[in-house]
Amino acid sequence: MSNTIIRKFPLGFQWQTQDPFLFCVHHLDHFPEGTPDLGPNPELLKGRPLGGDFDPHQDWRMYHGQTIPGFPAHPHVGFETVTVVNQGFCDHSDSLGAAGRFGLGDTQWMTAGSGVQHCEMFPLLHTDKENTLELFQIWLNLPKKSKFADPYFKMLWHEDIPIIITEKATVTVIAGNFNDITALAPPPDSWASEPENKVAIWSIVIKANGEIRLPKAEKGINRSIYFYEGDEISIETETIPKNFGMDVNPEADINLKAGSKVAKLLVLQGAPINEPVAQQGPFVMTTQEELQKAFSQFRLTQFGGWPWPYPDNIHDAEKGRFAKYPDGTVIEK
Repeated sequence: MSNTIIRKFPLGFQWQTQDPFLFCVHHLDHFPEGTPDLGPNPELLKGRPLGGDFDPHQDWRMYHGQTIPGFPAHPHVGFETVTVVNQGFCDHSDSLGAAGRFGLGDTQWMTAGSGVQHCEMFPLLHTDKENTLELFQIWLNLPKKSKFADPYFKMLWHEDIPIIITEKATVTVIAGNFNDITALAPPPDSWASEPENKVAIWSIVIKANGEIRLPKAEKGINRSIYFYEGDEISIETETIPKNFGMDVNPEADINLKAGSKVAKLLVLQGAPINEPVAQQGPFVMTTQEELQKAFSQFRLTQFGGWPWPYPDNIHDAEKGRFAKYPDGTVIEK
């Protein structure tokens, strides 16, 4: 193994991450045409383990959904979710009264902080053709000082996200800097909001036989590259097959070259928080005492309750991309 690549690992359903990231998953579902209720034909659900449908061998999954695929109301505490939807749509509703529909390259960045309930559902808006969904959900930890920050969510609309296009590659700069290109600002309490933490999220597409050079980072920064579509990529003398990830030396010159097919990669980078992690599901604190406090708060308050008619709330079929913020502000795209 070269001095550039520190570690290689296969990509399972949940991708291995380094501090400050806690979790990363890539969803790709080729959902069938939808019904007027925005779910699949009920006949197609017979025999599926509804409520826990995660079979990786299927073309599509319902996840925790019963009639509409997705993740009905559930709590998050002490970290952030960054949800990048490349294809299809996600409907968001939360306990603060915020809501949204986003997709086609949009990113939602949510600081759970002291606690929020939300649902993430995948409405099948097309009733006459397949509904492909492709998204990344990334969990970025919060440092101890921000664990109990007020919940906050922000939309990064694809029209506003910086995209670098060259003859050989395209880089979507979701967070951080890529050379002299700077991403949109993250939420204010995010670990990514402090420039010295060098947090970066890059979505990279390299043309067949094309290549791209990653800008160097500083010593002590954690950087992981996830290769999830294509046939192979090469880094120096190393050839990496599809569905492998790599932790790499941030100070090295990294030249990524695609094989005979288009290569798609995700890069996660950041300074480690270097604090203990006490985690139980979507509750993430630094001590067991903090964790128990968060559970107690949820039992007492339900993080504001659930103001929506259904735990798997979705928005009207004719609704376009939009965001409704807790203060009542509505942005439509």
